[in-house]
Amino acid sequence: MDTTTTITPLGGDVYEIDTRMAGHTGITAGYLILSDRPCLVEPGTSGSAPVVQAALREMGVGPDDLATVVVTHIHLDHAGGVGDIAKMYPRAEVVVHEKGARHLADPSRLMRSARMVYGDSLDTLFGELKPTDAARIRAVEDTGVIDLGGGRRLESHYSPGHAKHHVGLMDSQTGDLYVGDAAGIYIPETADVKPATPPPDFDLDTALASLARFRSLGPQRLLFAHYGPVSEVDDTLERSAEELRVWVDAVQDAKDQDLDLDHAVAMVVDRTKDRYAVTGGDIDPELAAKYELLSSARSNVAGIMHALGKHA
Repeated sequence: MDTTTTITPLGGDVYEIDTRMAGHTGITAGYLILSDRPCLVEPGTSGSAPVVQAALREMGVGPDDLATVVVTHIHLDHAGGVGDIAKMYPRAEVVVHEKGARHLADPSRLMRSARMVYGDSLDTLFGELKPTDAARIRAVEDTGVIDLGGGRRLESHYSPGHAKHHVGLMDSQTGDLYVGDAAGIYIPETADVKPATPPPDFDLDTALASLARFRSLGPQRLLFAHYGPVSEVDDTLERSAEELRVWVDAVQDAKDQDLDLDHAVAMVVDRTKDRYAVTGGDIDPELAAKYELLSSARSNVAGIMHALGKHA
């Protein structure tokens, strides 16, 4: 396969790696912290593993050099490559929230449910999450510490709402906060912030509490898995919370009208389309399609409907 690498230095020995989910550029980012104990945050999909390996090789990180692999949560666009990367870097410890740890050791249940959702497109989009030896997995709880060497550390902060196994990661040296999907999707080409509310774990109040927790940490910069660094921290977290409320209100209206999923999606898309430059008429349709593939309106509406059904 093509393992062309796109590596962007972000300062503070942090490097953004385009992990190229399903061959798309600019859709999934992993991050290498090239500290005394090198750490890879968000390895991406199984299909991304050769790209990530090529990038690490280019950065001088050999098979025995990588100390840690950390995932914000176990969805396949973030963690699908963990088993492959663990095999390529046999000394690396794998760090994940305790609610996700068993699925990395035995991915069979996770892969079964993913196959039900994605069908045959699962292989093209993500590939197969391979098991990781349980002895190499470290599960963190509400908070945890990852030693980056030289007194530098990543601190994990439990941040459910998007997924019940989600953590944010704060770098003690740079003030970078790796937000995973808890702050939604950031589209660098248009500076849009869109919600990520797939079933079955989405919960509005929990998601808003996680965003408040992120704000309270006082990060200098947000590093999105989708996609890239953002320095306007407070504005972006505020916009993320606002988008969640707008989408939930819109889905509630659809639900009140007893609309089925297809009609609810159409209504919500129509109501929210003017909020995003990426859905404007003069934007490259390929860009819009790429982000729809990553975080589809249908998946987001289904997640919100599921959440509203639970609360009812």
